[in-house]
Amino acid sequence: MKGTIFNIQNYCVTDGPGIRTLIFFKGCPLRCLWCENPESISPKLQMSFHRNKCIACEKCREACPRQAIDLAREQRIDWSLCNNCGLCADACMAEALEMIGRPMTVDEIMNEVRKGKAFYRRSGGGVTISGGEPTLQYEFLVELLKELKKESYHVVLETCGFLKWDQLEPLAQMVDIFYLDIKGIDPALQKKHTGVENEIILSNAHRLLANGNRVVFRIPLIPGMNDGFEQISLLDKFLSEVGATEIHLLPYHRFGEDKLNCIYTRQQPLGNSSMKPEKVEEIKRLLERSNRKIIIGGI
Repeated sequence: MKGTIFNIQNYCVTDGPGIRTLIFFKGCPLRCLWCENPESISPKLQMSFHRNKCIACEKCREACPRQAIDLAREQRIDWSLCNNCGLCADACMAEALEMIGRPMTVDEIMNEVRKGKAFYRRSGGGVTISGGEPTLQYEFLVELLKELKKESYHVVLETCGFLKWDQLEPLAQMVDIFYLDIKGIDPALQKKHTGVENEIILSNAHRLLANGNRVVFRIPLIPGMNDGFEQISLLDKFLSEVGATEIHLLPYHRFGEDKLNCIYTRQQPLGNSSMKPEKVEEIKRLLERSNRKIIIGGI
């Protein structure tokens, strides 16, 4: 069995305690308008083109069996002809063409993880599984979690929570911390901005905490979408209902927009301005309670 992974980062100090290896699964059931990793949305391998790296050597055009490379095009690739074979990326000396995603076995991932074993133990770190949405490759995720726990690694799972409880519950036995994204509480706005409803997500949040799991709620703050007083009040009420104690506020930024220009996608840049620091601080104050630890930016 193989999973599709689009990145592995070693020796990281974000997305969980201590020094960690971050494993990024490809594919996501949501279509968040503000996604900072749009290259992770499709579950398939896909080509990307980084114009600033291109030296116009034409090696890619010579390697393409479908004549899908045209140097006169801004993105070089005629997406209607490209079948993502990757031959152009193999021929690109400047690494302007890149295949996003690669099939990997659990053993191959574990070999990467073991490189940082000494650092994890000294720092209280471990492995963070992110995406995309890892649970979209459910069977592969389960096999990877089994191996990680067999070797006693600390595991953080970043998830949007959009899966049935009978799938999530077995994962809860193998995950030390859930980083659960809550995009919004209003179901109509959730559907409008992400493409899916949030009933199952909010229900899973209740169940994880009732199950005794450690859950860190990650809240993306998007200008004009979920940063208004009404939406923050709904969020505050929800956090109280579930008994949330750890919250990360993630202010919107525009870093993901450049990635949209590198891949074939129908998604358009959101175009909103980044969140103003004073607005983020105001939201933090509105959500603060004696039993809540709120961090801006997350860790």
